[in-house]
Amino acid sequence: MKINWQIKKKRGNFRPRLTYTISLESFEKELAIHAVRIESDIPMIPGSHLSYCLPGEHERSPSWKPDRYHVFQVPYFKDGYSDGFIRLPFKDSGQYPEVASSFRKLREEYEKKVRSVYEQSPLEQTGSLDISDDTRSRIASKVTADRLLSLFG
Repeated sequence: MKINWQIKKKRGNFRPRLTYTISLESFEKELAIHAVRIESDIPMIPGSHLSYCLPGEHERSPSWKPDRYHVFQVPYFKDGYSDGFIRLPFKDSGQYPEVASSFRKLREEYEKKVRSVYEQSPLEQTGSLDISDDTRSRIASKVTADRLLSLFG
């Protein structure tokens, strides 16, 4: 699985925007693994539809404490690709270590599944049955007689 992300913020009171892509490698798609979901460390912000956050409002309020977090999911194996964007909370520091830690958490959970599923080895079985020796010996004289008669008949 490959995860790429970028955080961009415009100058001023604008919130940063996280964009990301998650893509599965071909061998992962062939394993048909059910999508893994994790709760990230990235808080959902109030008024997330707004591209800006003024001082003292929403996440910039001294009383704000996050109570919900974004969910990340590995793409469905048939698609193998997903992308998205999240408005991050405004931070004076401009540091967002929770982004990397969240994607790391997603990767670790997914890799546990990959290792587990990969242990399910491929299988191919064939078989055949023929007439039993007992039946063959019981009907051999009749079959032989029928063949001889068909040659002369």
